[in-house]
Amino acid sequence: MRATARLVARADRHGRTILAELRGESPLLLRQVPAAVGGVTVYVVGGAAGPLAGDDLRLEIEVGPGAVVRMHTVAASIALPGRPGAVSRMLVRATVAEGAALHWLPEQLVAAAGCAHTAESRVDVAEGAILHWRDELICGRHGEQPGHAEMVTRVDLAGRPLLRQSLTVGPDAPGWAGPAVLGGAAATGSLLVVNPVGPAEPPAVCGTLARLPLAGGAATLWTATAPDAHTVRSYLAPAAIAIPSDREDDQAARAE
Repeated sequence: MRATARLVARADRHGRTILAELRGESPLLLRQVPAAVGGVTVYVVGGAAGPLAGDDLRLEIEVGPGAVVRMHTVAASIALPGRPGAVSRMLVRATVAEGAALHWLPEQLVAAAGCAHTAESRVDVAEGAILHWRDELICGRHGEQPGHAEMVTRVDLAGRPLLRQSLTVGPDAPGWAGPAVLGGAAATGSLLVVNPVGPAEPPAVCGTLARLPLAGGAATLWTATAPDAHTVRSYLAPAAIAIPSDREDDQAARAE
């Protein structure tokens, strides 16, 4: 199956975000829902099972100057086996203009046994834009080993490389479950935050949650591993994310 979906957001003369284009094909169906705050909120609705090996899916996101977009998926994506030797692919390409904001916060990707799947993200962020970009991978359904899954993320800020990250799990990736990679964890993920007005944050590690400031811009990468999907999500929820010592410092500052 081949499918393409596209979202284009613009800010009107009153500063309100409008969707100039919103279209999709099964299984990539886009649905706008009422937004609790400013901007627009769009969900990706899976119109079919999968992705199945052999599927080629593409999602294009364009956020114009001053527009604010929040994107979610209604459920986890389960990469499933298909015809022998075939690979399923999901490509997300996004551009975020100056003064715009994109919050890409989908549900997790589950690499089911026997799958062969590649998930790739390519993001271009202009100077002065805001980006929240989350990727999460669950290694197999309950009680099973994962198939082959590769996640690749490429983010450029103001035309310069900001992040190049990849992870491969499954039978064709020796050592993926060892201490140098996931350390036996069944769930992993990352949250990239690009915020030109955010405070600088030093590197920090708390258990399996790590914070790493990135060179070349006001950007921070959070990474985590966990035994299950619920725990890794609790680490990478943007509203709650913080190293415990940070919370203690904030509490002490308020007490003073």
